[in-house]
Amino acid sequence: MATERKKPFAVGERHTVTIEKVAHGGHFIARHEGQVIFVRHAIPGEVAEVEITSTGSSFVRGDAISVETASPDRVVAPCEFSSPNGCGGCDFQHISIQRQRMLKADVIREQFSRLAKMEIEVTVEEIGEPLHWRTRLGSATDSAGNLGFYASRTHSVVPVSDCLIASTSMKFPELAKRSWPGNSRVEISVSSEGSRTVAIADSARGSKPRLTEGQLISYEDVSGHRLQVSHSSFWQSHESAPEVLVGAIAPHVQLGDRVLDLYGGVGLFAAALVDIVGESGRIDIIESSSSATADARKNFADFPNVNIHTGDVVHLLPRISKSDVIVLDPPREGAGKSVIAQMTSLKPRTIVYVACDPAALARDTSYLAEAGYTLTNLRAFDLFPMTHHVECVAIFAPVI
Repeated sequence: MATERKKPFAVGERHTVTIEKVAHGGHFIARHEGQVIFVRHAIPGEVAEVEITSTGSSFVRGDAISVETASPDRVVAPCEFSSPNGCGGCDFQHISIQRQRMLKADVIREQFSRLAKMEIEVTVEEIGEPLHWRTRLGSATDSAGNLGFYASRTHSVVPVSDCLIASTSMKFPELAKRSWPGNSRVEISVSSEGSRTVAIADSARGSKPRLTEGQLISYEDVSGHRLQVSHSSFWQSHESAPEVLVGAIAPHVQLGDRVLDLYGGVGLFAAALVDIVGESGRIDIIESSSSATADARKNFADFPNVNIHTGDVVHLLPRISKSDVIVLDPPREGAGKSVIAQMTSLKPRTIVYVACDPAALARDTSYLAEAGYTLTNLRAFDLFPMTHHVECVAIFAPVI
């Protein structure tokens, strides 16, 4: 039986521990003298020396700074800046890509077991190459104007000469050589047509970015439709995400369906579904971002059966009286109990839930179960390789 620690941990302490399992959020669980330590840069089964980086009342955080017994899945990180005290963006670069996907599946299963009280099987599907996939990213500059990214859980910027997950069209090494305003946010994006935009904002929260390169509006091609996407509107970051997600959603929609597209953005999913539902069908997009709905109105100006609503889903959803299929892609925190209750009151034939956080998805799955909807299919896609993030598409149907 492990002894209880009689004094609190201190930042900078080092302890040799055995890494037990992956945890939600990109950390790994270890224990020392009865205390849980959430460790970065580790792999389950390893014995590692861990340096404490922060402390709390019930657990502490640390970095694996050396490994005494390495996992066979440990690899040399392709990026020189992926290390303790390095860039905080890619937390899985030290793990083989196959094991990365297995660990993400472990997290999904654990969250469903803990929050939805369901035992599920899931495989995280490989999507393209693990590097050079990201088409949108937010970087930052230090006080000297060097471009980089924040170190994990800090406001300290780590200057970098390249970002290996950035699309090659972004030409990040060229950007890294520039002199930038100090203490700034730098937002970079490239469209499927290859155009690049760069916007700069003060690092203070709420500061509005100003475009310094490229056009305010770019264009993306989806299912034969050319979509306008403003720089301030959301778009999926993986270059293959639109095609992959549309492919998972479209089979659940039929001719004549009334589709409710919640958190619908500029209309990515609506563009793929509008030809399926046909003129006899209807799509209602609800989105809180006025920038995104302005884009959506342009994108569907020639489609009278696509209706755009600007505002919070929880407030606008009660205005909808009927839906055959509901598609939702909520923020990381999920939809929540109130939205789930309103959705299920419409008695849709199918609910298609796109989720970037398995914990939020599992929690909302429990709410859907309480409302009489059961999970019929779950797919997971590795749309964020080299990081702990994963995208899921869950299908729900009424319990018969």
